[in-house]
Amino acid sequence: MQPFEYSGANGPSRVIFGQGSVSKLPDEVKRLGKSAPLLLSTPQQKEQVQALDGVLKNGSITPVGLYSNATMHTPTHITDEALQYAKDCNADCVISFGGGSTIGLGKAISIRTGLQHICIPTTYAGSKQPTRHCICMPLMILGDMTPILGETADGKKTTRSDPKILPTTTIYDVDFTMTLPESMSATSGVNAIAHAVEALYARNTNPVINLLSLDGTKALAESLPIIVNSLQDVEARSRAQYGAWLCGMVLGAVGMSLHHKLCHTLGGSFNLPHAETHTIVLPHAIAYNAPNIPETMRKLAEVLPESDGDAIKGLNVLLTKLKVKRGLKEFGMKEEDVDKAAEIAVSNPYWNPRDIEKEPLRETIRRCWAGEEARADL
Repeated sequence: MQPFEYSGANGPSRVIFGQGSVSKLPDEVKRLGKSAPLLLSTPQQKEQVQALDGVLKNGSITPVGLYSNATMHTPTHITDEALQYAKDCNADCVISFGGGSTIGLGKAISIRTGLQHICIPTTYAGSKQPTRHCICMPLMILGDMTPILGETADGKKTTRSDPKILPTTTIYDVDFTMTLPESMSATSGVNAIAHAVEALYARNTNPVINLLSLDGTKALAESLPIIVNSLQDVEARSRAQYGAWLCGMVLGAVGMSLHHKLCHTLGGSFNLPHAETHTIVLPHAIAYNAPNIPETMRKLAEVLPESDGDAIKGLNVLLTKLKVKRGLKEFGMKEEDVDKAAEIAVSNPYWNPRDIEKEPLRETIRRCWAGEEARADL
């Protein structure tokens, strides 16, 4: 894809898209008037994030430290620890490098302190709409680059939305995506698709959101199968990155429904991996809602390869091509947890185009647990 720059018409968001664009990171830090960034990562990405040290120093910016304990689902006790570390380092901004775990931590720090947040996402799911205090550079993510923050405390995950969570600049550099493994490329990409799909039938959706959602879904659905079979395909990686950005833009613009409620319930309450959970739940949540969203199902089928006019079939085919795990039991969820998950999900439901009924919902969760193919028969 051709490089481009984009400045949001309705907010301070800025996107820099193109191969090698990470070199512009120091200039973006200076543009924000900052000079003492704290780097954030997970323990697994501690060595990778240190590559940014040289990029920043080449632009006369010296990081004041590295906090490398970012954790899935953004536990509040980790946020408290990172806040103290940022204070001790006298950081004037934070740079999060990674997927949802790291970006979530950066957002949590930013909303609590007002520190500028510079994001460098490394999965497709996190390649989302920049939030006001964030500069993002995806490798390929599922890290929620939106005005939405999900946090976990006492075994329950809650979310909140605030324009102050939005990043200022997102830098999309395809070079950072080339080492993303097959499975993470696939699940983080489907995680991004999930945001777009729910936006199609959101209560406050609109024609512009529909255009972004469908184009983002199409770009990812076409590029992800290429990537899992050819990890070094630069054009496919660029298309996926572009699709992830579009999908992220819609997540912050409209409300979400059953799919996200289920994923927050399952992830926060049973400590299930974020992108993998979204991947498993997506076709089942769509199948649950299918009777009430015929126009969405028609539009979705048109952008999913090999759907034959059936969006649920299209999603099932896509997940088969991506060779992803299909059952929550493969990630440690027990069968007896199905009832508990259903109770939590119906206790405080999101708006949804179909009424949330406990028994059909329980069966939906059971199918997710068992790894069955989705079907619209509830």
